[in-house]
Amino acid sequence: MEDLLEKRKKLICELVEDEKYVPMKEKELAIFMQVKPEDRRELKRILEELLEEGKIEQTKRGRYVRAEKKLLRAVGLYQSSENFGFVVPDNKKLPDIFIPREKKKDAYDGAKVVAEYIESREEGKSPEGEIIEVLGGRDEPGIDMLSVVRALGIPDEFPEKVLNQAQRVSKPVSETDCVMRRDLRAVRMVTIDGEDARDLDDAVSLEEKDGRWLLGVHIADVADYVQENSALDWEAKERGTSVYLPDRVIPMLPKELSNGCCSLNAGEDRLALSCLMEVDKGGTIGNYEIVESVIRVDKRMSYTQVQKILDGDEALWEAYRDEAPMLTEMAKLSKVLRQKRKERGAVDFDFPESKIELDENGEPLSIHPHERNDATKLIEDFMLAANETVAQDYFWQELPFVYRTHEPFLYRVHDNPDPEKMQQLSVFLGNFGYRLHIGRKQGKRQENGADVHPKQLQKLLDQIEGTPEEAMLSRLILRSMKRAVYSPECSGHFGLAATHYCHFTSPIRRYPDLQIHRIIKEFLRGRLNEKRKEHYEDILNGVAKHSSETERRADEAERICEKMKKAQYMEKHIGETMEAVISGVTGWGFYAELPNTVEGLVPVSSLRSDYFIFDEENSALVGEHTGKTYQLGETVTVRVTGANRYAGTVDFELEEAEKRGNDGKISTETGREQ
Repeated sequence: MEDLLEKRKKLICELVEDEKYVPMKEKELAIFMQVKPEDRRELKRILEELLEEGKIEQTKRGRYVRAEKKLLRAVGLYQSSENFGFVVPDNKKLPDIFIPREKKKDAYDGAKVVAEYIESREEGKSPEGEIIEVLGGRDEPGIDMLSVVRALGIPDEFPEKVLNQAQRVSKPVSETDCVMRRDLRAVRMVTIDGEDARDLDDAVSLEEKDGRWLLGVHIADVADYVQENSALDWEAKERGTSVYLPDRVIPMLPKELSNGCCSLNAGEDRLALSCLMEVDKGGTIGNYEIVESVIRVDKRMSYTQVQKILDGDEALWEAYRDEAPMLTEMAKLSKVLRQKRKERGAVDFDFPESKIELDENGEPLSIHPHERNDATKLIEDFMLAANETVAQDYFWQELPFVYRTHEPFLYRVHDNPDPEKMQQLSVFLGNFGYRLHIGRKQGKRQENGADVHPKQLQKLLDQIEGTPEEAMLSRLILRSMKRAVYSPECSGHFGLAATHYCHFTSPIRRYPDLQIHRIIKEFLRGRLNEKRKEHYEDILNGVAKHSSETERRADEAERICEKMKKAQYMEKHIGETMEAVISGVTGWGFYAELPNTVEGLVPVSSLRSDYFIFDEENSALVGEHTGKTYQLGETVTVRVTGANRYAGTVDFELEEAEKRGNDGKISTETGREQ
């Protein structure tokens, strides 16, 4: 079988190498190669493997071509000499790149640059390349963040063609645009976002009627402006998502759309897709509608304002007297929906994210935890409800084509956790006195691993709530779970304990949401015929895969940039002593987290009171002679000894008062004795 597979892979490679070959899509290749319908799935798998192996490439139009010898890119520091130079990449896994004098462009010694090169075939020889972009001096404002953007290949400038198209489609809503749409302009609704948000893609409304809540989640109809296969669409698909860095936002769509005609700005008519849900007092969603609508937001509100209103701020109650009663009722519904999810086993992680305040030059002024409150939870709960409702509706469409073609749709999938990681987590939690119940999957052999229901994880989170180890254990549980991805197959969302789930509520900043909107609009307009369903069947796997990849890329950029800014902030605090909690333990030392969420390393070499051995099973460093331990969740006092903004690292040293008595024994004031 494997031999046959390799033969078919070889045949495709030979085909695309042929001079007479005309680039074809998967369906065209199947016809040309006379692949039977029942073997189409195998052809898809072969093509995916060849893409992963780098033997073929896929054009933006979905056609398969031979893989060209790729130029590699690296971002790094330029070091010049009289007749040549070198680029020392930021990524230490990459080799130094030799730059001939005539290929250095305008690079100067100490500049951050982008270089292109072809990997050297000779052992021990640096590859030769050329400078394609000079970013600026390493310490110039914004160059640190820009270097990360370039290194990860994140597009941050829109082509002129895309900008021109954005200007053409950006126009006020006319009455003609409103024909055949549900007119909801008289319905009171608000947007609730962070103070600095500009891309407002969701609004909410709430009424009470006959003992039920009528919840409206209204989402910007971006698909009306971004037509499929347009320049705007190709650019949005390539970006996949907006990227939020400490000093900038790299939007998926040009500002004319993201901050302009698509943003649900207060007092302006906007086109939307509305998910209108009836919710009973127990949190069960009964009747619902998904409709194309025209809306007019009454007030643009911030999380801070809404929270103060919920806390009873009299001045804000007066300022928002028309909206305040609705917001209070929203808070009630939010708690009901949250409790409903909790009862079915949804996992709710409630640890703070980092909020980094910068000045105009990108210097970090402060770092502090950004806590969730009732206002942020309110919006989260309503968006989750809409996402589940939409996913469920399009999964269970009682139409013949649904079961025959598996109605193409993009679902948000969160797979079950890795059994081995769950076993390790269970053992570790036992050291803290907590028990994680792990069963065996029904009908499976034991070696297939452990089965954990999300309800077990939520019970555990309830137990650790308010304890000193809450933040640390919550993060550990999260890290033990698999990453959520996009897929055309609806296999459920583990973390939410949801059978059906998708991303519908953020089409301004996430491409899968935009793709889903197109399918919804075609279905509502009766245009989702066999040809269009076949079209979506062909493209959705690629869209899902690429969207998952761009999401990971954005997360990586945000993580790296956040670490760099934290390190930059800590440069001003070298020599200071602070309390921290041990957040990670390794063979080379342990990591400790400050109350402001900054994490630093205490190297094992700095622990001079004993020779410490890494106990992996218990995530602890244990003194060979004294039995002294440093373990996850333990509070220690550390001194900041170093910080490297370029590497994003912070170094700590234990603030120990070591004393050696007449008996030669060592005592310390920090750490925990066994």
